[in-house]
Amino acid sequence: MAASFDKALGRRAMLAGVAGLSCAALRLPGARAAADAPETRQPDPAPHARVWGATHSPAPDAEVIVLDHAFRGLLAGNAVVERVWGHGQWLEGPAWSAQGRYLLFSDTATSHQYRYVWETGEVTLFRPESYHASGSVFDYQGRQITCEHVLRRVIRWEHDGSVHVVADRFEGQPLNAPNDVIAHPDGSIWFTDPVAGPAGSGPRPVQVPEGQAVVPQDHTFRVDASGRIDVVLNQQQLVDPNGLCFSPDFSRLYVTSAARQAQHVRRHGKGHAKEHVWQDGDLSVHVFDLHAEELPLSNPRLFTNMRFEGEQMMPDGIRADLYGNIWCGVSGSPGRSGVFVFNPEGQLIGRIRLPQGVSNLTFAGPERDWLFMCAGSTLYRLHVGAQGCAPS
Repeated sequence: MAASFDKALGRRAMLAGVAGLSCAALRLPGARAAADAPETRQPDPAPHARVWGATHSPAPDAEVIVLDHAFRGLLAGNAVVERVWGHGQWLEGPAWSAQGRYLLFSDTATSHQYRYVWETGEVTLFRPESYHASGSVFDYQGRQITCEHVLRRVIRWEHDGSVHVVADRFEGQPLNAPNDVIAHPDGSIWFTDPVAGPAGSGPRPVQVPEGQAVVPQDHTFRVDASGRIDVVLNQQQLVDPNGLCFSPDFSRLYVTSAARQAQHVRRHGKGHAKEHVWQDGDLSVHVFDLHAEELPLSNPRLFTNMRFEGEQMMPDGIRADLYGNIWCGVSGSPGRSGVFVFNPEGQLIGRIRLPQGVSNLTFAGPERDWLFMCAGSTLYRLHVGAQGCAPS
């Protein structure tokens, strides 16, 4: 199986080639229009042949680009982007364990999970078989929750070492390929389940009887503390959900809509197959209001259309800091991939430029003031002047 993943390093990698293509942003019901991300206020430093490593410099890092003065307050002095580890194939799902004091991350292509040990800086093999794990999080009891692409489920590792299946089916049908997951203080677990095969093998062919219009459904789910699973966003409300995060006060849910894809449905009965072309994701970030434990979500609106200087960027994993700023991994043309940082109003205030697009990111460290970024085969980090929202 690993050989097939060498050819397709995740759904995001497969789609990265089209990330630079412009596409019209779709609008949710009730969503308001958003302007393009602002132009840089000073000339953007040209890409250069940087030698990446765990180096320090007294000068500001040219890869950390300030677009608004508010971003300066989110930076830690003259901190520079550091290359932590570069021996993966397609890294995903970074999550900080406050109890264990390590950063967990996955190589979706090789189906390994690793941990970065805070005290020593070592990266060690944590789980030799992760079933092509994608997103992970630690809940408010310190338990690891992970999306397993191959087994099409979300699991939780209990303190006694046993595995609890959080979700693997909805209304009698198996999930598609759970992608990203977050935890709520009320004990609920929220995750996205876009229509895609394990670790980027593409949309799943689904066999249905002739005359039926059954296609896989692409939802954002919540599993409450009792184990009940509910749809919080269906595919009419948000197409191809990907990364997600809460605001610091848990009054908002942010969700990214991923890249375009087609869904193939094979119908049998007349000796031929028909192709169903599925609706496109709009490559934007959307925001919804939360009201305690009430569903459905309300006030759907566009947070940002992810257009930057005329280019449609591709958003992926997102995280919020305690000030309510949203840090988003993005892919695009050379010199524009990395991390975009938005204030709570959706204005782009800063960028972190990396050689490859960022699939996911998280805040880590004892003070949660280190931003760790998974970009292709490499794990990077940056010391910042803000704390991330995460269980502690």
